Amino acid sequence: MAKIYVEKLSALIHQLGIEQHINAPVEIKHFFSGAALYIQRTICATWSPVGLAFKLPEAEVNKLVFSGEGKPLKYFAKGHIKKGYVLFETPEQQEPNNLEKYFIQAAQHATKDKSKAS
Repeated sequence: MAKIYVEKLSALIHQLGIEQHINAPVEIKHFFSGAALYIQRTICATWSPVGLAFKLPEAEVNKLVFSGEGKPLKYFAKGHIKKGYVLFETPEQQEPNNLEKYFIQAAQHATKDKSKAS
């Protein structure tokens, strides 16, 4: 099942031209039953059976959840909410420009965290 999500995530990254907006290598790998986008060995987005999720700054996550645009990320119905992630259950229905913006924000958020550690 993960192969489907690796293909979907790879195709979307390519379609949106995300790599040209990011100053670091982009890597897509299997992630449990889905796929994950890694920037500098840090997950910044996942696509799985629950939808497409982005790791964003907490204020942005709260804004998107509060507005109803996104949902808190839970991989399992009885699982805990993954802090710092916003979920789009039907990414195919999202505006491509919004997805591009979230991918770029997630990548910047991931690389910002890495540059602080250095």
